[in-house]
Amino acid sequence: MSVENILSRILEVEHGFQHILDGADEILSTYSKEQCFEVALMLFEHEAYQARMLSTTILGRLATEDNNALRFLKERTSTDENWRVQEMLAKAFDEVCKHRGYDVSLALIEEWLNDNNPNVIRAVTEGLRIWTSRPFFKENPPVAIALISKHKAHESEYLRKSVGNALRDISKKHPELIRQEVEQWDLSNSRIMFTYKLAAKLLK
Repeated sequence: MSVENILSRILEVEHGFQHILDGADEILSTYSKEQCFEVALMLFEHEAYQARMLSTTILGRLATEDNNALRFLKERTSTDENWRVQEMLAKAFDEVCKHRGYDVSLALIEEWLNDNNPNVIRAVTEGLRIWTSRPFFKENPPVAIALISKHKAHESEYLRKSVGNALRDISKKHPELIRQEVEQWDLSNSRIMFTYKLAAKLLK
């Protein structure tokens, strides 16, 4: 199956992710890693968001071992204005962490969380949800909470929504830990209040 055939099939579908994942699997099983990297770069220049979603997924698989692919995701893919591409970036980042090990990936997680681009940060906060279902963070929920909460007052509402929802996820199993966290927050800050309403939604 050629890249053109896979792409034409993908372009027919507007919603969902499975057809993208399947297309990536086909390309990755057909071509060498070097060829797949070139294909991903070519697809990223395509005007159709489905092609750029496919590019992101391929790069995410390659980035488990290839830092050039990881760098492209961080520097280029994160600038894409289509929200669907950003969803695939989040999935791609989690793919990298899962493959390398979440504990081993802590430095990488912190690097992305310290970036200036909210899409790079959101790839982490959104990609690792539910954080405390992931190895390492399952045993260390306070670490997850501290990492996520760092961006409770970020100027990007899009990011704060991800932060609040990620903390709310954790509150289902660790309500006391989330309560202890949000009790320290300055709720007179409107940005923090926005995040608080999401994070504390399930707290009684």
